Amino acid sequence: MNVVLWILQGLDAAVFLGSGALKVSRPKDELAKNLAWVTHFSPAMVKFIGAVEVLGALGLILPAATRIAPILTPIAAIGLGLTMIGALVTHARLGDKANLFVPSAVLLIISAVVAWGRFGPYHF
Repeated sequence: MNVVLWILQGLDAAVFLGSGALKVSRPKDELAKNLAWVTHFSPAMVKFIGAVEVLGALGLILPAATRIAPILTPIAAIGLGLTMIGALVTHARLGDKANLFVPSAVLLIISAVVAWGRFGPYHF
């Protein structure tokens, strides 16, 4: 199960790192072409969400890999899960199609499994 958790952590981290880096590095107008929800948020909030995703991605891997404060790994997973709950709420409030909920829901489930495993029976 430890290997499965590492795979889930790596997958979660890769998605959040890429998504967060995109939000941090691109202007809001450019993001709005592919991410309609950004039009409902300020540029600073979009950058903040991106920064949270990047930091969460790093928190999933670095503490566990370096064995320095590994308790931060499940905490990062919880934080990313809460971020995805926010994404689901945003999609619901905007009346988005059901297919836009799927990526956020999958990432929420992965983050929850990592948090459960790393806080629970498969901690470091």
